[in-house]
Amino acid sequence: MKRLITLISALLITGATSTFARDWVEYEGKEGPGLGKHIVFVTGDEEYRSEEGMPMLAKILAVHHGFKCTVLFAINPTDGTIDPNNSSNVVGLEKLQNADMMVVFTRFREFPDDKMKYFVDFVNSGKPILGLRTATHAFQYAKNPKSPYAKYTWNSKEWLGGFGRQVLGDTWISHHGNHGSESTRGIFNPDFASHPILRGVDGIWGPTDVYGITHLPADAKVLVHGQVLAGMNPTDKPVDGPKNNPMMPVFWIRTFTGETGHTSRVIGTTMGAATDLVNEGLRRTLINSCYWGLGMEDKIPARSDARIVGDFKPTPFGFNKFVKGRKPADHELH
Repeated sequence: MKRLITLISALLITGATSTFARDWVEYEGKEGPGLGKHIVFVTGDEEYRSEEGMPMLAKILAVHHGFKCTVLFAINPTDGTIDPNNSSNVVGLEKLQNADMMVVFTRFREFPDDKMKYFVDFVNSGKPILGLRTATHAFQYAKNPKSPYAKYTWNSKEWLGGFGRQVLGDTWISHHGNHGSESTRGIFNPDFASHPILRGVDGIWGPTDVYGITHLPADAKVLVHGQVLAGMNPTDKPVDGPKNNPMMPVFWIRTFTGETGHTSRVIGTTMGAATDLVNEGLRRTLINSCYWGLGMEDKIPARSDARIVGDFKPTPFGFNKFVKGRKPADHELH
């Protein structure tokens, strides 16, 4: 009874409710422009703590903006804990059947064919997609190279560059900045500085490094370039030399027409690690991206509410640094 009273009190404060099954968590917005729209987050990467950052972003979108948000995780089937090292068991992909938008932050995944079908059906649905950081190399079909979905592999020759290049705009190329020692400052492209996604955004920085992005299609509009900094603080100076001449794209938009002929709005960014999301400017850019993806750019406020809901103390990026023993229920609203 005491726990129930505490939960009810929390929900009255936040204006949203959360529910969870064994393997995912949902946040139901109560008021805001996003009411009636459902965003599904597909997480699962070994390095950048998508299992921490995406629930935080989903809470903001639900509590402050009214969206219904469902977050899916890579799950250890033996104990139900979140296990980013499990590359094949993101549970709940069937939720995409009723989603209005997908946010994907995975790395080198290989879903069983019957589950991957939900993902592929969404990609071909004409609904919007936001891909973060390692989504450029979201899939790697190494165990089952004869899968009908093996072409989604990041280095596919059949569907050149796989999901990353064909849908988002590019696949894995390289670390452009020095990983772990050169952070990223976002520099607005003056040609698109007034784009709705950048409305109210006054600074983007993250401790993750700039990725190499070299194959964006002609229709891609680069909103933000990544300035490589000489250290791991937002006030550090840019590095000298060719790394910043020219700068690489770190945030762009484009369209993708799937196999069924439907066309999606697509947003791609090579930022988005949980530690990057401490930056309010990046959070606001991602929030605005969801509005824009859903065709709701006229509803983007002058300065979207990007306040963090609850506590957020992200784990530093790195392999095998995820917090063991956590379950989806640990991410419910409090």
